[in-house]
Amino acid sequence: MFDRFVLVAGPCQLEEDALNLEVAEALAILARDTGMPVVFKASFDKANRSRLDAPRGPGLEAGLRRLERVRAETGLPLLTDIHEPQQADPVGAVVDVIQIPAFLCRQTDLLVAAGRTGRAVNVKKGQWMAPEEMAGAIEKARVSGAAAVTVTERGTSHGYGDLVVDMRSFARLRQATGAPAIFDGTHSVQRPGKAEGSSGGDPQHIPALVRAAVAAGCDGLFIETHPDPSRAPSDGTNMLPLDRLPALIDDVRRIREALAAGEGPR
Repeated sequence: MFDRFVLVAGPCQLEEDALNLEVAEALAILARDTGMPVVFKASFDKANRSRLDAPRGPGLEAGLRRLERVRAETGLPLLTDIHEPQQADPVGAVVDVIQIPAFLCRQTDLLVAAGRTGRAVNVKKGQWMAPEEMAGAIEKARVSGAAAVTVTERGTSHGYGDLVVDMRSFARLRQATGAPAIFDGTHSVQRPGKAEGSSGGDPQHIPALVRAAVAAGCDGLFIETHPDPSRAPSDGTNMLPLDRLPALIDDVRRIREALAAGEGPR
């Protein structure tokens, strides 16, 4: 699925089936209408929440059941993240892509366990790392047996409480790792610690950053989306409303068509 420009999208955290399926069905329609490969993304456990009392999700067993329902109802391929090596095998039995969170992108045992499942592995670039520093992380998953490996840019820490996206990063990531470079357009607008000790965000900047990343030659997009971000249990301050996603993807398609016509970055 990563041999073409791909959209990875879904709610930050798995919720009840009705919400998960509402998002997934909208994504399936988008995939059908655009011909773009779409992967449904949601987390069964937000193990890196800022606050101890923050909601974390349904957990491994219930979460995997909810992901299986999404596939059964929509046929979409699935992506979810793991935080511990022992989660890799049960997750790999259900999903198509295992994701390694940015904070854990150098954890050797985690990367090796994900790769050994034989599934595709998407590794988020740490917010403190230069693109070239991701080469080792990608190699750990690749040599361990991953069917495919991708690397996702999600911004770099700049001082306190802000992230900056360097548009040179996509070409540098590809050159350093040999992997497709995906842009996370929603976590990149996070403002860590700015919402009463939790992550805030500036979602109004999502469309501009997404358009810029596509023009700079990224190989796919990662976008967390929700029908009502204000009611999302996680990352609501940096999610794209679901009803705004089709227009943004239309912009993406037109930019890519212009690049193809003019022999742009890719």
